[in-house]
Amino acid sequence: MKRAWKSLLMLSVAFIVPTALLADSITMEEVVRSIDTMWTLLAAFLVFFMQAGFALVEAGFTRSKNTVNIIMKNFTDFLVGSILYWIVGFTIMFGVGNGFIGWQGSFEYLGLNIPLNAFLIFQTVFAATAATIVSGAMAERTKFTGYLIYSVFISAFIYPIVGHWIWGGGWLSDMVDFAGSTVVHSVGGWAALMGTMVLGPRTGKYRSDGTPNKIPGHSLVLAALGVFILWFGWFGFNPGSTISGLNLKIGDIAMTTNLAASAGGLGALTIGWFIYKKPDVNSTLNGVLAGLVGITAGCASVTNVGAAIIGALSGSLVVLAIEFFDKIHIDDPVGAISVHGVGGVFGTLMVGIFAVDGGLLYGGGVNLFLTQLKGVLAVAGWTLATTYILFKSVDLTIGLRIDSTSEIEGLDFVEHGSVSYPDLTPLKGRSVRVKIDEEGE
Repeated sequence: MKRAWKSLLMLSVAFIVPTALLADSITMEEVVRSIDTMWTLLAAFLVFFMQAGFALVEAGFTRSKNTVNIIMKNFTDFLVGSILYWIVGFTIMFGVGNGFIGWQGSFEYLGLNIPLNAFLIFQTVFAATAATIVSGAMAERTKFTGYLIYSVFISAFIYPIVGHWIWGGGWLSDMVDFAGSTVVHSVGGWAALMGTMVLGPRTGKYRSDGTPNKIPGHSLVLAALGVFILWFGWFGFNPGSTISGLNLKIGDIAMTTNLAASAGGLGALTIGWFIYKKPDVNSTLNGVLAGLVGITAGCASVTNVGAAIIGALSGSLVVLAIEFFDKIHIDDPVGAISVHGVGGVFGTLMVGIFAVDGGLLYGGGVNLFLTQLKGVLAVAGWTLATTYILFKSVDLTIGLRIDSTSEIEGLDFVEHGSVSYPDLTPLKGRSVRVKIDEEGE
């Protein structure tokens, strides 16, 4: 009897559910649209969580006296970026216009299968990522107001222009940059390079003979957690760029993303071990990030083997790049220029070598590589020029850098009136007194 009732119930459900769907006039197209929308939103939420990863990496790689300042910069990047990208940046990037810039808020040409706001929030978190990259390179000596002005201009103008060129139907739309090795990461890297050059190195970073001091961060635990969060968020960054949950390519993209990250960490570990004579955690963490940045352009275009090679080379290169910039007095506390700038450029160019469709190794000749090179150079020229004007203008007006006394005391209390670790920080009056010894620690 029980089996009979169970069979009857299953038959009723099998009949009622399809009938209800038909009664509500739900079509297959609407089901597909719903799945694509949910997938895109899930990916957007993962990319948003990367803001926490960036904050932890930067805080961990720098000194405790500047942690509040780092938190504020990472928050305001998203606060400012969300509003300005919604008001103007999105239209510049995806609006109808010409090959250089969009200006009409008509987005039907995109042919989206998801609601416009779902696409907008996905693109918003990408814009915030480009802005946040610069924070780490300029850490520990930048005025908060100066940084805020930078955040306004990159979110509203500098980044959207590049996005329009490559993703918005602009004059570089023939290059392959699936999820933004160039659009997002190299823009942030070039901006970080220019901001760091205008700022100059931190007090105590270089000895009188010009050799660099090592200024260790206060928590490698925070930095490692930040890298794990970024790695996790990248599964939204790259696979989510399909804008479709029914595109089975998302599995391939997730795999190439993971392989590149792993190979990047191993490549950096190997090179760092050779240079520093011990397995270096800083190098390994940055190697993972470099592998992720490097594969972002070609994650949908290369094989698993190609992804592993790109990741390993990106991770190895980032260790050498950090050493190079340190020697020429480009003081980047977290290695953002090397990870995002060098890694973004390298990964974009490697598409021209390893792409299954058009890559040099697959009989495609050099055309794709030259297309990638053209895009890399154009974005570098645009970003370096605009950010130099921006940072230099700020420096000549309100000032980009804090005074040396405030830098020694720490930005937390001087700029924000609070500290992250009050039980560990000696407060004297209205300042936090932190001495820098001869080694810059």
